[in-house]
Amino acid sequence: MLNISHPRLPLAALGIAALLSACGYPARPTGPIPTYSIPAPRVVPDRPLVVVLPGRGDDLDDLKQTGIAAAVQRAWPQVDVLLAGATLGYYFYGNVAVALHDQVIAPAHARGYREIWLAGASMGGMGALLYEKTYPRDVTGLVLMAPYMGEAALVKQVADAGGPKHWDPGPVPVKLDDRDYQHELWRLVKSWDGRPEEARRIWLVCGADDRFIEAARLIASVLPPEHFIQVAGGHDWPYWDAGAEQAFARVAATR
Repeated sequence: MLNISHPRLPLAALGIAALLSACGYPARPTGPIPTYSIPAPRVVPDRPLVVVLPGRGDDLDDLKQTGIAAAVQRAWPQVDVLLAGATLGYYFYGNVAVALHDQVIAPAHARGYREIWLAGASMGGMGALLYEKTYPRDVTGLVLMAPYMGEAALVKQVADAGGPKHWDPGPVPVKLDDRDYQHELWRLVKSWDGRPEEARRIWLVCGADDRFIEAARLIASVLPPEHFIQVAGGHDWPYWDAGAEQAFARVAATR
């Protein structure tokens, strides 16, 4: 059922059991990842692109109904936004990172985009991390909105160790299973410690009442302080929209 045979780093199955717990088995995708483009309000040469991934339970139509595209473009009017409907089925039945690369990111590079930001909420934040793990530095940077970082026991393990800086992930596994995939997400986060050139590529948003706030604060411990934006609210798009607007305003200001 799960395609985990890709030779790069097959991370399709990460956290599948936890992701399925509230929604049952997802529909099998019948084609490429669907997308919807919102051109920049202020057209400039060589404009950047922001690709946005949905959370669990969202599809492309749901993503269109959020305020995320408008929030990004209020903060940074010169960017095109591409909503990518990478639903749970793309994680469950295949390798979402490979699909994103082949069907969304590589074609965007081919169309001439030289600056591409990948943003995602909850499951989509996990998807953005999977992409970075599989294709390091292929995009300019990531904006993570309350990313799903695996089971609560693993998050507690990282916290009990004193955070990603001090957590020991052990050797890279020869063969990955669901639990190992979750460890590999945290191994990626740990790799940003002491590497400011990598940490500066990552921005993080989370609501103070979000159920993933503990994981977000652990990630924030290896990022520049101004790269973590904590907003009021919980695990929902209005709060992610507000935080993303602040994050992309800061991105635009530091270019």
